[in-house]
Amino acid sequence: MADVGTQGGSSIADRSTGAGRGTTTIADGVVATIAGIAIRETDGVHSVGRGASKAIGAVAGRRSGSSGAGRAVKVEVGETQAAIDVDVEVEYGVQIHKLADRIRTQVTDAVESMTGLEVVEINIYVFDVHVPDEDEDEEDEGDRSGRASARVQ
Repeated sequence: MADVGTQGGSSIADRSTGAGRGTTTIADGVVATIAGIAIRETDGVHSVGRGASKAIGAVAGRRSGSSGAGRAVKVEVGETQAAIDVDVEVEYGVQIHKLADRIRTQVTDAVESMTGLEVVEINIYVFDVHVPDEDEDEEDEGDRSGRASARVQ
């Protein structure tokens, strides 16, 4: 968690002077939520997280105050800095290196503007490419071959 000084834009280093009016503590889950929303809003990202973490993240992301195991976005928050790890599935045809740059920019802007923390690292793991017609083709093939229905009774 990060403690951020609350006196008129003072930095965290100024907190030690005792002139502040208190501290604000920002939980890791808050940073993860902000980063996750910024990533999902980036054109070219099909989904965030894999398998169970994607499903849990989608449900947890809808409830306020939710965090915990299975989050698609992992964060490490220090006193003044944050590091972020994320697994993404990208849309087919997107230039992945340019998408990664856009993700880093969006996440950095969102986290730094909302929390005052410096984002020092964003690690992006591209685990898959989403091909829109692939899901439909697999379903059609299963319907056409008699094997699909014979395998399941």
